[in-house]
Amino acid sequence: MYPQLRMRRLRKQNIRPLVREAELSVNDLIFPIFVDETIDVRREIESMPSQFRFPLEDLRAEANEVLGLKIPAIILFGIPKKKDEMATSAYDSDGIVQRAIRSIRDEVGDNLVIIADLCLCEYMDHGHCGVVKDSEIQNDPTLDLLGRTAVTYAEAGADIVAPSGMMDGMVQAIRSALDDKSYSSIPIMSYAAKYASSFYSPFRDAAESRYSFGDRGTYQMDFGNSNEALREVELDLKEGADIVMVKPAMAYLDILCRVKEKFGVPTAAYNVSGEYSMVKAAALKGWIDERRVVEEMLLGIKRAGADMILTYFAKDVASELLNKT
Repeated sequence: MYPQLRMRRLRKQNIRPLVREAELSVNDLIFPIFVDETIDVRREIESMPSQFRFPLEDLRAEANEVLGLKIPAIILFGIPKKKDEMATSAYDSDGIVQRAIRSIRDEVGDNLVIIADLCLCEYMDHGHCGVVKDSEIQNDPTLDLLGRTAVTYAEAGADIVAPSGMMDGMVQAIRSALDDKSYSSIPIMSYAAKYASSFYSPFRDAAESRYSFGDRGTYQMDFGNSNEALREVELDLKEGADIVMVKPAMAYLDILCRVKEKFGVPTAAYNVSGEYSMVKAAALKGWIDERRVVEEMLLGIKRAGADMILTYFAKDVASELLNKT
């Protein structure tokens, strides 16, 4: 007890690193990349400063930059030329993400883990994550499309597929589809606890995936619920998920902590577009120190239980970490 016990003794600048409980590593990072079939030159995303939509021809250079920063993995999101009510571009073997996977694989071999985000919203003409009938999102008819898409990603050379549509039974459908085509070694990173969040708005601009009616509240989770997230994760694990994800990250650190403590499986967290854009906007105004805030934010996600963090800050953080070594 005070004065014998003084907690400040271990907070001296030269001692602090010795007793730090959590560390952020470049190996924790996954960098999201948008590949756009409709453009010829890269375009900055207005609501996400310093982030871009890339044409297919620019992906090799971008992959090499990521690799040079020692970031171990990327996750791909596609913007197709064609959208329709059955998301046919999503499972086209010559679709934009499939070609992107092959291009990156040809360039960097196995030196970069390629994760393919597996959702249909970018490919649907209505912007929802599933088949629509009478203004209702149809769960079960969507599962077959997700399975077909997963197989084309695996055929193209993806290391991991990451279903994000929050359809009931999606992991089981995708696992079965992959196994039936002899892709039983492809892991599934499930967006198991994905909330119906307002933090996604900049992403919807980036991926051109705004919905034309209603909202996504009938399939994404209510942000007032915590126990439900544990049920979702448990179901996905039983269906065959290898990695589970909590999305968004910052307002859901309690969920992340509960998931990691209860299940102890590889757990990802998505530091989403709105979180990125708020930090960028405040930094551009001179209201915060971006570098310090990002470090604190990502370390908080790590401390809460994330084994891997999907973040648009990945390249900046990796550069900073490499400069420290």
